[in-house]
Amino acid sequence: MILVAAEQRQGTLHRASWETLAAAQELAAGGAVDGLIIGRGSERAAAELSHGNVGTVHVIDHAALELYTPDGYVAALEQAVAALKPDQVFLPHTYQTRDFAPKLAARLDRPLVTDCVRVARTGGGASFYRPVFQGKLIAQVAPEGSFPHFISIQIGAYRADAAALREAAAAIKTLTVQIDSASVRERPEAPFQEARQAVDLSQAERIVAVGRGIKAQEHIAMAERLASVLGAELAASRPICDSGWLPMERQVGSSGQTVAPKLYVAVGVSGAIQHVVGMKGARTIVAINKDADAPIFEIADYGIVGDLFEVVPALIAELQKT
Repeated sequence: MILVAAEQRQGTLHRASWETLAAAQELAAGGAVDGLIIGRGSERAAAELSHGNVGTVHVIDHAALELYTPDGYVAALEQAVAALKPDQVFLPHTYQTRDFAPKLAARLDRPLVTDCVRVARTGGGASFYRPVFQGKLIAQVAPEGSFPHFISIQIGAYRADAAALREAAAAIKTLTVQIDSASVRERPEAPFQEARQAVDLSQAERIVAVGRGIKAQEHIAMAERLASVLGAELAASRPICDSGWLPMERQVGSSGQTVAPKLYVAVGVSGAIQHVVGMKGARTIVAINKDADAPIFEIADYGIVGDLFEVVPALIAELQKT
């Protein structure tokens, strides 16, 4: 059985939890997948997850879990693993998971494979694929040793809408755990949030991204107009943000945000691997570049070989007619 430890905040599931469920369902191939929700006031999140085609949703609700702490979550998950005995525990690769998962795996002396972009059955076992060397290579990892194995799934590697759903709700069961509040050493502050002016590109359904082909900062306005008529967020490759033409929170790639929108329009983006690892999960990729040999065309669903300073204004004009 695969246990998906979904992340929730104030009763709302993190979108990455659905992406993680999609990965777990792919590996299970029709086998057992259960869900797990941790935290106070998780009824709404548990009800939402119960429609995710899981066998059972297990809920851990304890006073020591009112706010997130690594000590509290490790104690809760340690007992959940002992009670449910899963083969793998899948987690979304969020700030929160990165905080507590290494401690949990070390306490149980079990392998942890992080930031996975693909899962597969190989040779009767499971293999997990994760980027290394800043996304230049993909390593195939087959964890060994006793179960469970802990697996975190990179945000954007799977589409949230790829998770299989069910009309009838799965059973929701309360899992009783014992947590000594005195053993929780941290005194948590408010949860981490991006800067107020920042944008969460991982939640965007449409993105227009600009690369070096835009040539000068004053041409960013043209890309902004295209994003506006598409109802999209504006993003960029690293050179654009390094030059200060757009803020760093708009960067997509191995050192920026990972995104998986329904539509990704790459304007003057060459398609370097460091950028591609951050957006290859997009459902539809449209590339505009005057270089017919640009690597971006290798992953694009639609490609326009031409001068972006002619193509983009023409696209804007046509879109404004609709």
